[in-house]
Amino acid sequence: MTPPAPTPVAAQRLERRRRRWQDPTLFLRAGVLLAFALAPLVVPTFQVTDLLLKIALFATLVASYDVVIGYTGIVSFGHAMFFGFGAYAVALSLGKWGAPTYGHLLAGFGAGIVFSAAVAGLIGAFSLRVKALFFAMITLAFAEFALILAVQLSQVTGGEDGLSPKLPGVFAVGFDGGRWLGIPLTARLITYYALLAACVALFLGMSRFVHSPLGRALQAIRDNELRAEALGYRTFVFQIVSSSFASVVATVLGGCYAMWVRYVNPESTLGIPIMLDVLLMVIIGGIGTLYGGIIGAAFLLAARTLLPDLRALSASLFPGSEILARVSERWLLYFGILFILVVFFFPKGVLGTIRASLSRRPTGPGLPKG
Repeated sequence: MTPPAPTPVAAQRLERRRRRWQDPTLFLRAGVLLAFALAPLVVPTFQVTDLLLKIALFATLVASYDVVIGYTGIVSFGHAMFFGFGAYAVALSLGKWGAPTYGHLLAGFGAGIVFSAAVAGLIGAFSLRVKALFFAMITLAFAEFALILAVQLSQVTGGEDGLSPKLPGVFAVGFDGGRWLGIPLTARLITYYALLAACVALFLGMSRFVHSPLGRALQAIRDNELRAEALGYRTFVFQIVSSSFASVVATVLGGCYAMWVRYVNPESTLGIPIMLDVLLMVIIGGIGTLYGGIIGAAFLLAARTLLPDLRALSASLFPGSEILARVSERWLLYFGILFILVVFFFPKGVLGTIRASLSRRPTGPGLPKG
């Protein structure tokens, strides 16, 4: 008895699974991960390590926002609020519950995840029925309220002075693990690799999420919500699940950020500028690409780190030049020009434009471009 022929969806899934090891982007992603893993060993300076880990953290945060805006079609201006929830949950658990321990650290992550999932579900239940710009404004109002609350509850959150949590065990500042293969095992290096592993795990989880049947349903809702409802999908429930999942990822990243910078205050974790940065990164990398967040975060954070050094560079190369000294001070102008050029030449984001151009190539000899 011959087995029944697979459905078109199942056949496409089997073909994709068969060819996944032939995907050239697989080696590109592996190369990027290898660069992040080896860079602190090749160039062991704090500036390089700090920049690379912040790129990894914010690239993953942008990917979590892309799950909401790019794969579900929900425009939210409050996504960074959950990033702040995670940072404060970890900082409070390590600073308010006695001596810092691994149990307190895990409890902080757990409390932040539960709280963020509950808040995301409540916001979605009350606000997702309001469409487009109105929902975005509601989420922005919630984010502003969270920022004001963090400033006013100074006895708990430290107000504008913030909190400086102390980490336990191998993450503590004074930890010295000796050497392994000639590499000093410092707390900073161990924290770097632990947080990098967390970012990789979250990326893999989000990739699995958007390519699962649930993710396909979310993309169908994004493309045509009325048609998805006509097919029997409970679009409202799917949207709540998507926003809650992305909010939980952002919460975990907020806790990781608090572990790295070891300082949390309202402006650095709950401020609106963080949400604007996430928006810029997802636009630069490409909406609906997931991995475009790596490009967007690298562009934005590297530009902010390197462009302010133009004055020192011009002073060392051309000492005594007043014109170059004044021109090099306008690094924000150059950053704006770079952003305009990226948007002009990559209207769908860098990765989105590249994917669009590759999809228009001929698929075989004598075939027209698609």
